[in-house]
Amino acid sequence: MQKLISNSPAETEAIGERLAKSLSGTEVIALFGGLGMGKTAFTRGLARGLGVADGVSSPTFALVNEYAGRCAVYHFDMYRVTSWDDLYSTGFFDYLDNGVLVIEWSENIEGALPDNAIRVTISRGEHDDSRIFEIEGVELT
Repeated sequence: MQKLISNSPAETEAIGERLAKSLSGTEVIALFGGLGMGKTAFTRGLARGLGVADGVSSPTFALVNEYAGRCAVYHFDMYRVTSWDDLYSTGFFDYLDNGVLVIEWSENIEGALPDNAIRVTISRGEHDDSRIFEIEGVELT
């Protein structure tokens, strides 16, 4: 596990961009962390690192946003997913192995995550803008 500290949204994006360099294009990135922890900022950087030119926004109401880059990026929000039926209705299983899946609120679908999912846990640091990133399943370069 790697532990990284971010002290700003820009640094959070840079961590996401750094992770993108380690990806081949079919990974599942499972994000864990509460409201306001920087999951979307992290995803914005990750998408930029994968060549996504479009702006990245939270998929809260769409459930999944799709972006084109050097590989497809599927950005899921599982906040409202509370059952297997809910999960199936998102189309989640159809996206596996077809691009990079970035999943906010992975806590809600932990039983459905692939064994090889890259796990990113984000928690509050010492001050309001500080975040602690614990990354498992990949070595950042």
